Amino acid sequence: MSVAFLLCIGTIFLIAGIGMPIAYAILVASLVYMFAVGGDIGLAGKVLMDGLYNSFILLAVPLFIVAANIMNAGTISDRLLSFCVALVGRFRGGLGHVNVVASLIFSGMSGSAVADAAGIGKIIIEMMTKSGHYTRGYAAAITAASATIGPIIPPSIPMVLYALVSNTSIGYLFLGGIVPGLMMGIVLMAMNTIISHRRGFALEEPVPLSELPAKTVTAFPALLMPAILLYGIYGGVTTPTEAAAVAAFYALVLAAFFYRALSVRALTDILIESARSSAAVGLVIGGALILNYVVASENIPNIVARELVGLDVHPLVFLLGVNVLLLLLGCILDAT
Repeated sequence: MSVAFLLCIGTIFLIAGIGMPIAYAILVASLVYMFAVGGDIGLAGKVLMDGLYNSFILLAVPLFIVAANIMNAGTISDRLLSFCVALVGRFRGGLGHVNVVASLIFSGMSGSAVADAAGIGKIIIEMMTKSGHYTRGYAAAITAASATIGPIIPPSIPMVLYALVSNTSIGYLFLGGIVPGLMMGIVLMAMNTIISHRRGFALEEPVPLSELPAKTVTAFPALLMPAILLYGIYGGVTTPTEAAAVAAFYALVLAAFFYRALSVRALTDILIESARSSAAVGLVIGGALILNYVVASENIPNIVARELVGLDVHPLVFLLGVNVLLLLLGCILDAT
């Protein structure tokens, strides 16, 4: 491990610590490394261009972003929430359960915690506070917690990015996220029930069961999207990137023609916002690709592997250490 690499890592923490976005911090730190070792800046540019333009799977990111923004712009979020209220709103802590179930459903469409929170967060927080049974702080807390299911249940934008930079199977990553995502939802609902009993949250006025079929029919086309994506990917019909295109097209047809909740002006705004979000993600990917080149040049993976083998720790201890590290990094960095 050279002094240049230590300088690179120190630059990342220094620049990120003063508030610069992590993507810029990684790019600047990588350039510092290239200057320190006397490397060719053009080589870093080639690594960046090859990674961005030779990756078919990267096309899935803007397509999933477009799909999520379309779902947010129409009345689809409202219809999903109405369905969730009719389904679980009658239990103790009802609107808290609605929050979690809605996040579970929406995570199968958006692939992002931010899109999840933006899509249903504002609506459900207002519903919870206006009911008079929940504080705004509790409503915001459970919304933030349930939104983290978004990147876990497929489709997941962070999983797409991870598959790109680590050269792993996106299909297996998606498959591996289903059970943990569902377990997160179950645990959050259990905690919501316990807190609701302890704080004495009043029961919501139940939606008559006779209305559940009608609300299910209304929300059913939106509920089909996760099933279509999973069937397409695991049934061998589409690749993950093609599934992202199907998701964007399906969301567009659903919002514009089925629910008639999307105007031309709104679609234009969605495309502009999606382009901005995609560019921001692309900047992060570019920094990660160059940093990967730096790490590979320093032979860091082999050094780390050799040191870990020398420690002779139990695999569970190693996994616990990785999760603690990710927890600490997650407090200051975005998932991407």
